[in-house]
Amino acid sequence: MGSAAALHLARRGLKVLGLDRFPGGHDQGSSHGQTRIIRKAYFEHPDYVPLLQRSYVLWRALEAEYGEQLLYEVGLIEIGPPNGVVVPGVLNCARQFGLDVSVLDPADVAARYPGFKIPLGGQAVYEREGGYLRVEQCVLAHLKAAQAAGAELRTDQAVVSWTQEQDGITVQTETDTWRADKLVITAGAWAKKLLANLNIPLRIIRKHLHWYRCDRPDYQQDQGCPAFFYEVDGCYFYGFPQLDTRGIKVAEHSGGTVIENPLTDDRSIEPVDQQRVEQFLSQCLPGVSNQPTDHAVCYYTASPDEHFIVDRHPLYDRVCFATGLSGHGFKFTGVLGEALADLTCDGSTSLPIAFLRCDRPGLVGK
Repeated sequence: MGSAAALHLARRGLKVLGLDRFPGGHDQGSSHGQTRIIRKAYFEHPDYVPLLQRSYVLWRALEAEYGEQLLYEVGLIEIGPPNGVVVPGVLNCARQFGLDVSVLDPADVAARYPGFKIPLGGQAVYEREGGYLRVEQCVLAHLKAAQAAGAELRTDQAVVSWTQEQDGITVQTETDTWRADKLVITAGAWAKKLLANLNIPLRIIRKHLHWYRCDRPDYQQDQGCPAFFYEVDGCYFYGFPQLDTRGIKVAEHSGGTVIENPLTDDRSIEPVDQQRVEQFLSQCLPGVSNQPTDHAVCYYTASPDEHFIVDRHPLYDRVCFATGLSGHGFKFTGVLGEALADLTCDGSTSLPIAFLRCDRPGLVGK
């Protein structure tokens, strides 16, 4: 979000400084690990759909400027109980916004996507415009475009604190002091400290990403395999077609271990997590082997209701922020960067983000 905010602010002719503890494309948050799913029929809440429609436009514009493909519309198959969360939510958004979503019965899935199995009583939906983003390249593309627009980027700048005075903002890093008129905070797991005065109980959740060998063409992108998202027994699993020699990437979106600090976290595989993923594969993607080929860790910064928090700071009128993206925010990078630029420059935005305000019910801690 910070990379996109820097771009949109710089394009408005402002003098922009981007500070980060780590270089672009780092692995200390939730914006790495090769791929993230993108979709329009958003089962979490239909209010996200207009933001996604704008997001697709911005991704296509960015990749045209960057000169490399960033968004791959390989399709997305979503499978779950007809009275669950995912399938009804997808169908509701599709009806409300006229999205290209089709219902598949088990015979359809067996014929079109033989690598996927529908649990007994389950239902499948397919979104043609779904797919994935190449996350590290997306961040680097935003940063490159921001610099081309005049933004200055400084890494190895670990932010210690910030304060607002009458005439501006002071940001203190471990090595320097910076002054500005306005401040945008997109600090990932470090928002828990830098936005502590909001009194919002953010949780940092360790999530594992797994790759498994698979030899069947059913799971290869060039053979038509889509990205996938499953709701199984109240849990959520997702993954991607095989893109390289590591096989398919799969992870559990639900669950996870709450931690305090990614810098000191043990990133080794948690056997219980791996067992859950392998049980899911055995049940729903039986053509995938149980031979792991790679592993990575990312960190969700989760809000209490698992919806984003994007707003002006209620106590400091020179500050705006995005936090609590809860593991499903990456696809919105461009449009939320645009919204943060609006809030910074104009104090408001025409983008429909009112449902993401920080003063919504049930968000602030006691």
